[in-house]
Amino acid sequence: MTETLVPPAKPMAETTPEKRLFIKTYGCQMNVYDSERMADVLRPLGYAVTEDVKAADFVILNTCHIREKAAEKIYSELGKLREMRDVRRETGGDLTIAVAGCVAQAEGEEIIRRQPAVDIVVGPQAYHQLPELLTRTARARGERIGADFAPDDKFDALPATRFTEGPTAFLTVQEGCDKFCTFCVVPYTRGAEWSRPLEAVLEEARSLAGRGVREVTLLGQNVNAYDGERADGRKATLAELAYALAEIPGLDRIRYTTSHPNDMSDDLIAAHGDLDALMPYLHLPVQAGSDRILRMMNRKHGRQKYFDLIDRIRQARPDMALAGDFIVGFPGETDREFEDTLDLVRRVNYAGAFAFAYSPRPGTPAAGMGKQVEPEIAKERLHRLIALLGEQQTAFNAAQAGRTLNVLFDKPGRHGHRRQAIGRSPYLQSVHVDDADHLIGQIVPVEILAGQQNSLMGRLIPNGLMQPSAARKAIAQQEKAA
Repeated sequence: MTETLVPPAKPMAETTPEKRLFIKTYGCQMNVYDSERMADVLRPLGYAVTEDVKAADFVILNTCHIREKAAEKIYSELGKLREMRDVRRETGGDLTIAVAGCVAQAEGEEIIRRQPAVDIVVGPQAYHQLPELLTRTARARGERIGADFAPDDKFDALPATRFTEGPTAFLTVQEGCDKFCTFCVVPYTRGAEWSRPLEAVLEEARSLAGRGVREVTLLGQNVNAYDGERADGRKATLAELAYALAEIPGLDRIRYTTSHPNDMSDDLIAAHGDLDALMPYLHLPVQAGSDRILRMMNRKHGRQKYFDLIDRIRQARPDMALAGDFIVGFPGETDREFEDTLDLVRRVNYAGAFAFAYSPRPGTPAAGMGKQVEPEIAKERLHRLIALLGEQQTAFNAAQAGRTLNVLFDKPGRHGHRRQAIGRSPYLQSVHVDDADHLIGQIVPVEILAGQQNSLMGRLIPNGLMQPSAARKAIAQQEKAA
């Protein structure tokens, strides 16, 4: 489970924030998006985001329920916040504490019972209610739980204008999941699949582009199941959304995550071949390489279907790089079945991946399955899988040396004396380039000098900006020469 802090926002010209908001984000990119939108909701109340929890008047823990002992980590953090508030109250100060996200959705009443210091508990579909809940808390410590709201209520109530900094942004287009994988809590904490209307997504994307965003990452628990309603009542696919987004001036790059193999439709595969804006990096989790384990996981696809799908994707977009998710030590997994996972990884050859040892989540079918794998065995398998995936990622990055890639610069590098800037390649690799800090927000051709496991080093090409069509042509020529 990752942890992220929402970056501090520059105060709007028409307001003078007097209160400080600290948001700690656990888990997925959708939680990062939700945290940004919570900051948007609270900004009109005079809250400015701070990176210093000790300076905050309001602290929100935006939680994730995917990993083992996720809730216990939150309770530990809440204990520290309670102590901080007690100290403040001794000197006449105070601190408001909220728990948001999936742990809040799943354990709302339990959170209030175990940690009375919590003022507000708000689920992922209800954070637009934060101003109201905050007001109630300030008045009488009244109703503190907001969890059961429809997704369309949430998006309808959010501010139309998002605060953004930098040339990249997340954009939630779909929530929930109907797949019911036996290891996963998402259907229980995020609910059924629901897609935002097409025009609502396009309106937000146009607003982002107008504020200098050059790249959007479309988010959804099962994003390629997107079926947002059109103005005429018909449903739009993710491919149709991508084509529409590609028409927005200034919006040069489109990504999406996370996908399910069963929803990788023909038109979406074709879009990867047609659209320069659709980046050639696809996160397509498979979770395991054994057909029996995939059935036990209720994945509804086998290894051969996954192989066939990868072949079709690479036929449409030969330079496509693949990323995935893997779970080792699923209940009943044998040594032979783990070897099937290693075999799948070798055959697909991933540019990046996330791998985890299985951990039971309360309320999921897999938690009650027999033949739970011993933790020591799962840990050893995980180390072997991570080593293989690391080798593949390092090799993929090293293979970029000598190529020219379009890089979207989004932030300064650590070496300010070298005027270093950091950007992202089409394959989502971090690229470090000297003498480039004046190019933040621009897409620039970069000659790749070297690749390491987690990043690339490059240098600028002094011939202006490369157009997307030229970039594709260059990549095709390099692939042919290789």
